[in-house]
Amino acid sequence: MQEKGFWEGMKDAAPTALGYISIGLAFGIVAAAAGLSPLEVGLMSLLIYGGSAQFAMVAMFVSGANLGTITLTVFLVNLRNMLMSLHATTIFTKSSLWQNIGIGTLITDESYGVLLGENVHNKNIQASWMHGNNLLSYLAWVWASVAGTLLGNTIPNPENFGLDFALIAMFIGLLVSQFDAMVLTDGTKKVVLVLITVAVSFVLLSMLLSEALAVLCSTLIGCGVGVVLDES
Repeated sequence: MQEKGFWEGMKDAAPTALGYISIGLAFGIVAAAAGLSPLEVGLMSLLIYGGSAQFAMVAMFVSGANLGTITLTVFLVNLRNMLMSLHATTIFTKSSLWQNIGIGTLITDESYGVLLGENVHNKNIQASWMHGNNLLSYLAWVWASVAGTLLGNTIPNPENFGLDFALIAMFIGLLVSQFDAMVLTDGTKKVVLVLITVAVSFVLLSMLLSEALAVLCSTLIGCGVGVVLDES
């Protein structure tokens, strides 16, 4: 198979970028309704670059949460990116440390999903391809969130239109689109068992921990089950 480079990575990320534009616009509108300026939203998207974390930040800002609580929440919500970054390094074993750091810095649930889909039929993925995959999504998110903030004054109550649900809807769509690839590489029984493990763990842990911690811990448990199944 011909090696794919940076521009091919951007091309493969186009569907994700289109989704990020719609979600970024929705986030910007929600942020504007919360009183944030386009500059503040732009800096948030440039530095945080986490849709779920940024939606959570805006909600906590409106509720009057203190800086420490907001910081801890963002850290916990985005901590899952570390797991995705660690797995990505096993795909880019020939890449330098700095290339892997660059990949991990901009990796998201969606770009990671695109990576997994590509890895099904291409076992020689180049780091430049992943940089293109990540960068287009990053630029789309930053641009759209700022544009959404500028449009925010025209929609004073974005929740009435379900715009705060946009990120969840995109993630569900991505999961469905990637399910066939996961079944192809890992087998139906394994995928279903891991998903059930994560779901049950989350329900049980959410009774004892905050939702952010429950998500993180249930994800780690699911990863552990997947590793055990791989070795068995």
